[in-house]
Amino acid sequence: MKPKSPEGIKNLFDLSNKVAIVTGGAGALGSTTAIGLASYGADVVVTGRTLSTLEKTISEIEKLGRKALAVVCDVSKQEDVDLLVRKTLEHFGKIDILVTAAGIARRYPAEEFPLEDYDLVMDINVKGTFLCCQAVGKVMKEQGGGKIITVSSVRAFAGHQGGYAAYSMSKGAVNILTKQLATEWAKYSITVNSIAPTIFWTPLTQQVLEDEKLKQIFLSRIPLGRAAVTEDMTGSVVFFASSASDFITGQILYVDGGCTAG
Repeated sequence: MKPKSPEGIKNLFDLSNKVAIVTGGAGALGSTTAIGLASYGADVVVTGRTLSTLEKTISEIEKLGRKALAVVCDVSKQEDVDLLVRKTLEHFGKIDILVTAAGIARRYPAEEFPLEDYDLVMDINVKGTFLCCQAVGKVMKEQGGGKIITVSSVRAFAGHQGGYAAYSMSKGAVNILTKQLATEWAKYSITVNSIAPTIFWTPLTQQVLEDEKLKQIFLSRIPLGRAAVTEDMTGSVVFFASSASDFITGQILYVDGGCTAG
């Protein structure tokens, strides 16, 4: 491959004329990710369970001068995922980037974990990630390439006393799925990487982080001494979505304040 020119190096992170799908676009991470991709030039499709929850994200993307599309999608249902891909292609004609930010956590002691909650976590985090990757991967294969970014967690790296039996298991599955797809799809010029955050501030974690005892359990394991914020993940997602990461695939990037360092 020819070396990039100075101008090409300067534009490594440019996402102009790219089309991205971000699942879970109504959530704190999905919304921030979608807006971050748009900030670098991408047009973005965001998903959620209801259209009204996506209005703010759509508005912020459009303020940046980018095109946006909201699609109702339950990622654990194949018919919804197929509709998402079909609507994206009808609207934009291609899919360059997928970020699987839809996810859910349930916390119970392992010996008391309700099966219905276990099933819900696995359906959204594992099956949902697979279905989205599978459907978009088919499109990217035909297009000649693309960028897929899954969302894992430090909980896939190490256990925690906070009741994460199902969540940790689901994110461990996401890690190996990321590596498996990277291995299978490299021949199609599709890169598959993952970001793995530590605990970060969202409405879903507010109950934990506002409990001083629980908060200190988490912070004691983070050398940088704070929980993450969703913006901490934006640079990593943009990197994996851009040509700056063209020779990187199958990697799990821990965005964790040093949590997995020791």
